[in-house]
Amino acid sequence: MVTLLITSFLLIAGITYALYLWQRPSSKEGAEALLPPPPGVSLFGDDAAEPSPRELADGKAVEDEERRALISRAEEGDRAALEGAHAAGDAALYDEVLNALVERADSDKNLLSLVSYVSRSDAGLKVNRRLAEKFIESWKGAPDRTSTMKMLHVAAGANDAGLYQAAIETAYQFWRDRRLTGISADELRQLMEGEFWLLAPEVRNSGAGFVLKRTLARLRKQLVNRK
Repeated sequence: MVTLLITSFLLIAGITYALYLWQRPSSKEGAEALLPPPPGVSLFGDDAAEPSPRELADGKAVEDEERRALISRAEEGDRAALEGAHAAGDAALYDEVLNALVERADSDKNLLSLVSYVSRSDAGLKVNRRLAEKFIESWKGAPDRTSTMKMLHVAAGANDAGLYQAAIETAYQFWRDRRLTGISADELRQLMEGEFWLLAPEVRNSGAGFVLKRTLARLRKQLVNRK
């Protein structure tokens, strides 16, 4: 009887141990379960890896190099660099590239060519303040009906209420002093008021926009009285 009990006990122990070995993961699988996730992989497997400081620095270096390349091209007169700056969506870079091109425009003919390039581009290029200011100065050398229309259009395209105010006041002053001929009082008034609507709504409704509206009202009254 004792022998039977001992035999049964040993048999049960053997079966239990076999089941334990069968259910236990291999040593390789166990080791892998204890290893940390590889670099850049979340412990939970669903978070995007964040760039390392070195990757961020490398990205900044590439960006800076691209900026320098665009500005260098503009300084050499490559107008296509302006489209690259516009595509980058960086307003400061766009201004810097366009300003470099403005500096390269060393004659009225070259300046007009640059203005035409910006105005006719299919890429949605915009006039900036520096280009508009230089074009206004160029206009002063030979103001006539056609150039005045172009000058006010360019000035409004810069989307700067203060600059447009200065442009219309100068145009009126030249007309009043008979330095601007070939355009009637009504034409000049309509031109000033028409180009005003090129300014963005937020510019028209700003504090500077309010002053501009008052200036337009004053010049309208003066032009009507000078018919």
